Amino acid sequence: MSIKKLILKPLLVLFAVVLSAYTTTDSKNINVAESVINWVGYKVTGQHEGTISLLNGSLNFKGNTLVGGKFAMDMTTINTTDLEGNSKKKLDGHLKADDFFGVNNFKTATLVFTSVNKSKLGYAVVGDMTIKGITNEVSFVLTLNENSASTNLKIDRTKYGIKYGSASFFDGIKDKAIYDEFDLNVKLKF
Repeated sequence: MSIKKLILKPLLVLFAVVLSAYTTTDSKNINVAESVINWVGYKVTGQHEGTISLLNGSLNFKGNTLVGGKFAMDMTTINTTDLEGNSKKKLDGHLKADDFFGVNNFKTATLVFTSVNKSKLGYAVVGDMTIKGITNEVSFVLTLNENSASTNLKIDRTKYGIKYGSASFFDGIKDKAIYDEFDLNVKLKF
């Protein structure tokens, strides 16, 4: 083997390694009109469900690999879908009030990915969720399929100062208790 080949081959390998370290991150904006966030809140005597609209969001990729993401939800759009008339109006108003999400002072909630790792089921994601100005870490599995992504999150509302009707904080509320955790079922299009 010639001296040129001995020097050139390691240089090419080194160049490829350096180049791969500088691979750009591709950010894909979420199509908020086609994306859906459904919520389900549970109480001793049943449950309620509805929607929240995304304000904006993006997923970050290196090549075909998910490496990050961030989202903002428009909390003023909290909408109950399992009730009608005055019952719906009353619950929507209560969810927007200070007892719950306080949307006059906290119009958005955010989620910023802090760690993303490939897993058997998709991507194991850890992120910072901010609701009512309070940030807590959440973990979930995100699955990708072409130009869509989906996940289900369980959120403990009491970690964000939302204690209304919580048996964890108030004794004697019995069948009026509202469970601390609620579900967010998310389907994203990008």
